[in-house]
Amino acid sequence: MKKFIVFIYFTLFIGQVSFSQNLNSGIPVLEEAIRREQILGNISNSYSFQLRPIRLFPKDTSHTFKSVEAFFSKGINQKQELKKSRFSSLPLIVTSAINSKRPYGWGNKGLLPNVGLQTYISTGFFAKFHFLEIQFQPEYVYVQNLPFQGFGEDYPRGAVSARFFYWNNGDNPERFGTDPISRFWWGQSSAMLVFGPISAGISTENIWWGPGQFNSLTFSANAEGFPHLTLKTNRPIKTPIGKIEAEIISGRLENSLLEPTQNEFQNENYFRKFDGDWRYLNAIHISYNPVFIPNIFVGFNRTFQQYNKYREKTFGGYFPIFEVFQKQNLFSNGNSVLYDSNGQDQQVSLSFRYLIPKAKMEVYAEMGRRDHAFNWRDFFLNPEHARAYLLGFQKLLPIEGKGNYIQIRGEITHQQESINRYVRYPGLIGNQTWHTHGLARGFVNRGESLGVGAGVGSNVQSLEISKINGLNKRGILLERLANNQDFYFRAFGQNPERNPWIDYGIGLLWDQHWSRLILSGKLQFVKAFNYQWQVEPTNRSDFPDGKNIGSVYGQFSLVYRFNKQ
Repeated sequence: MKKFIVFIYFTLFIGQVSFSQNLNSGIPVLEEAIRREQILGNISNSYSFQLRPIRLFPKDTSHTFKSVEAFFSKGINQKQELKKSRFSSLPLIVTSAINSKRPYGWGNKGLLPNVGLQTYISTGFFAKFHFLEIQFQPEYVYVQNLPFQGFGEDYPRGAVSARFFYWNNGDNPERFGTDPISRFWWGQSSAMLVFGPISAGISTENIWWGPGQFNSLTFSANAEGFPHLTLKTNRPIKTPIGKIEAEIISGRLENSLLEPTQNEFQNENYFRKFDGDWRYLNAIHISYNPVFIPNIFVGFNRTFQQYNKYREKTFGGYFPIFEVFQKQNLFSNGNSVLYDSNGQDQQVSLSFRYLIPKAKMEVYAEMGRRDHAFNWRDFFLNPEHARAYLLGFQKLLPIEGKGNYIQIRGEITHQQESINRYVRYPGLIGNQTWHTHGLARGFVNRGESLGVGAGVGSNVQSLEISKINGLNKRGILLERLANNQDFYFRAFGQNPERNPWIDYGIGLLWDQHWSRLILSGKLQFVKAFNYQWQVEPTNRSDFPDGKNIGSVYGQFSLVYRFNKQ
């Protein structure tokens, strides 16, 4: 902590020359405000929001945009942008969260699903020297990590085995050890070589691929960022057919190395231990904004991950993203053993985002598949196999008063296996779910999903209604979370005595902006029905009576800029 305090002091008093800069993925208030400004038609439609973090364009002049841009610069002009060397402090970001009885909440970077108080702190500086750009923005996280009631001991053996099926094919521990956690990490740092619209370098930043506001099927701000090499566009590239954005990354993912439950007997008898190896990740994103439909953005994501010990030291081993999509074309010399034996886990998603400025509205969707089709026949006969999807919208309604709007935004994220599980697999138990894999374990970093943070096999629906003015907001959030649905149907689907575990939440939202300070708060009351699929002792099979608990989740963020206007 002493080193971190010295670091904050350094960034506070050094670097008075400021300039335009990347907007961190998932940064409180600011990213959401820029998205609203685009829907209102106040800034460029070049921001696809399919590839984040995004780079602020100084030419945009809306009042709200200037308020956001001021947190990263003094409002530089195009002439200043051409300077060869510049230096700036970055905002101080502090986020604290608390859960009263059980873990809840996602999409908050280095913070963990736990009970008790936790705090995230980040700040730093940005420097440019000719074509070299360095962003040093580390993160410090403290997590209280108190005990809570998790998956219990009174389940049938088949249910325990089903629960560990997903824990053994993923890495999503209930609790991150038994002690408080204190971690200092590179965070949103990077070193990039910039040549016009192209950047290449190394980064530990959180990236977000896809149009989602609350979740993403591939990469989101849910887990801590991971070290990766990147080659990307830093602004849309104009072509005769439209604008293109793209990124290719190769990174290193770590497992938590933690046992999944708080029950030692279950862990000892059912859990497949980690061997300490790390996972290699290769991924590609491409988004396209056609010239003939200027307000639509189409995106494509493909990811591969596998444990490093299985990776072939060939071009195909380092860049599997260029493989064909049909498994039958991956047979080697007629060998019937598929390439899956080397533990490659693939995910593919297609997405679109459509802006409707006249209606002050946007709609978007993302559809993903985590397994190759064997051939085209398999694909067309069984397109819903191994799929997940996301649907969302945002609508702004002008009301009385300058700059006042009612913001309505909602999103549905569905990871549960389709009905296909009843015909594709023996019995009625299903198989893998989104973000899981037999050999590669979960699509995770340090025990948290890289994409959807609501839980493996879970479905979530979110609806927000708020009054906004610039960066200020007052609103409510309604949320429904169906927890681990694939596990439920595997373990209890034919058992009338157990009902699904469903959370219903209502939250109060509050954002307030002063010149150099933003405060953002959320207080959410959550009622869990059939918590952990438990039943009360008085339960009757004809009228199941589950265990219901209430809890409180609160999150408070502060964003403070050091530079003066």
